[in-house]
Parts: sequence; C-alpha cells; structure tokens
Amino acid sequence: MIVRIMGEGQVKLADSHFAELNKLDDELLTEMRSGDGVAFRRTFHALLDKVRELGEPLPDDALEPSELILPAPDATLEEVRELLADDGLFPG
Repeated sequence: MIVRIMGEGQVKLADSHFAELNKLDDELLTEMRSGDGVAFRRTFHALLDKVRELGEPLPDDALEPSELILPAPDATLEEVRELLADDGLFPG
C-alpha cells in the first residue's frame, strides 16, 4: 500500500505491517474520543514514526496514487478527528 504523510512524501508499506500499525491506530482513536491531547500527540507521533520506520520511501519524483493519506505531523487533534473514519486512520 502506498501511504502519504502530508507535507513529507510517500512510503510503500507491506500488508504484513498493518497489524502493528492498527494497534497504534486503535490507541489513537481511543485518545481522540476521550479528547486526551497529550496522549493523542504522543501516539500520533509514534504512529507516524512507525510508518516511516516500516515503510520504504518512494523517490520524491514518484507520482504514485496514495491509497492512504495521513495528516502532517503538526496536525491538531481537531484536524485529525476530521480525517478519522469510524475505525481510525488505517482501514481494518
């Protein structure tokens, strides 16, 4: 799956990484619902860091369609809340 982090670029993630990423995504969803801004910020950055770690960066000149777009690292809780689906940022 091709994932874009807004303001950074794209990475290719293997499907095998989604179980690990979904754990962080579930935590993020819980923190969003509770309005815990401190925990949200910590988990959101951990999720983005994990995507960067596990993903294979695509060249800057690659124009692959993104199957998933993640908010920029400086996105607020409210901005991320607007992008969330019922099951979080990651499908499944």
